[in-house]
Amino acid sequence: MVQSVSEVLNAILHKRDITQFDRGDVSFIIVAGAMVSFMIPGLAFLYSGLARRKSALSLIWAVTASNSVCIFQWYFWGYSLAFSPTATNGFIGNLAHFGLMGVLDDPSPGSPLIPDLLYAFYQMEFACVTVGILVGGIAERGRVLPAIIFTFLWMTLVYCPLACWPWNVNGWAFKFGVLDYAGGGPVEIGSGVGGFAYAWVLGRRQEKELLNFRPHNVSMVNLGTFILWFGWLGFNGGSAFGANLRAIMAIWNSMLAAAFGGIVWCFLDYRLERKYTMVGFCSGTIAGLVAATPASGFINPWAAVIMGIISGTVCNYATKVKSLLGVDDALDLFAEHAVGGILGLLMNGFFASRSIIALDGVNTNVPGGWIDHNWKQLYIQVAYVCATCSYTFVVTALLAKCIDIIPGLQLRTTAEGEKLGLDEVEIGEFANDYIEVRRDFMDWTAFGNGVGTHQPSAAGDKHGQPDLAQQDQQTLHTEEPSSDSADEKVPELPQADATTL
Repeated sequence: MVQSVSEVLNAILHKRDITQFDRGDVSFIIVAGAMVSFMIPGLAFLYSGLARRKSALSLIWAVTASNSVCIFQWYFWGYSLAFSPTATNGFIGNLAHFGLMGVLDDPSPGSPLIPDLLYAFYQMEFACVTVGILVGGIAERGRVLPAIIFTFLWMTLVYCPLACWPWNVNGWAFKFGVLDYAGGGPVEIGSGVGGFAYAWVLGRRQEKELLNFRPHNVSMVNLGTFILWFGWLGFNGGSAFGANLRAIMAIWNSMLAAAFGGIVWCFLDYRLERKYTMVGFCSGTIAGLVAATPASGFINPWAAVIMGIISGTVCNYATKVKSLLGVDDALDLFAEHAVGGILGLLMNGFFASRSIIALDGVNTNVPGGWIDHNWKQLYIQVAYVCATCSYTFVVTALLAKCIDIIPGLQLRTTAEGEKLGLDEVEIGEFANDYIEVRRDFMDWTAFGNGVGTHQPSAAGDKHGQPDLAQQDQQTLHTEEPSSDSADEKVPELPQADATTL
């Protein structure tokens, strides 16, 4: 009897899977979700490359750990708080799907083209990317344990409401008519304004840490940017929730916005420094992709070109805001993600097209923006931007303050920890472990008589083998070479072996 019931249930589920959903749509969203997941290491590499070497690994660790915390939170109650269809308050969901209960093969709340279980996975990856962006606010002075605890609470109190507003059928923004394709509010404003608020609570880095600052590995910045670009195609293309023309249009618009954003930002930097900076190109590319997030599934390709030019320009100038407000937003989360997301949402008010939206075969009656003579759409978008920005900043700052006053959970490391670097005091490992050779010849560390009796250790004092820098500097100063015999007096550098490096 038990076996026969089981067989009947399996047959029903198999039949529903075949008849109700197209296998191509399901496969496409599975792959798109995997592409979004690949954005996590892209963020980690980007952030690590932009930071100083002594704090590079801490940012990789923060992005990695926040990903795991977000997966747990989304399974535990995050998906239910964002997308449960039985909550009618318009602000946040209930616990009807606690622990993914009842989430299986019903049509998803986002689209009838895919099942609920797949939609939950895909939206989880959106949340993971959001918190990965957010934790960039800790750069070079934030402790990682309080940041991870903050991540779980922030997901619950900030991200889940932001996702509920425009994407849940009972959300107030959805009913208001807001056009937010792939997350201008929940993802971009949430992470950009949230990271800005977190950095504001943390306070500025020590001024001496800001002198002569430059990214420690620009190649890693470029690698992270291209991984993000690749994942963004799944991010925006998959938000059509099916293998259809709207998905292809979103991908085209993402490519165009990214390309023009990168070119414009690079040229704006060139006018000041007469250099074609790689970091500038990558920053503009990301700004274009951010703007495409809320708009790529709503607008025509020619509008995406305009959006890319505007986002590259405005986001470039927005990097000055942190200086004007005195907030040490080290990775420009506000200028790129918040401002870029706002621009994309506003572009929908002007350029959203009913014909583009209808390409998925599902949303055939959604009004566009001004080009469709829907004049009220712009003020709807502006109201939504104001609501998401204000809510995110206030709740994020209050949450960070509350955690900071809990004994043992202070958000910021000590002054000494900031000087040594978070990799040393928080992680105990290093992204790049090597003997640093500086640009100026006289800054070289010269090894003297100690070589032969002591071998320098890459880990320094940690393994009971102190670095020889202090001793060797004393040797160098006591054996000052004369100008006519410099070649004889300069100590030879030891040959490094594999264990040292």
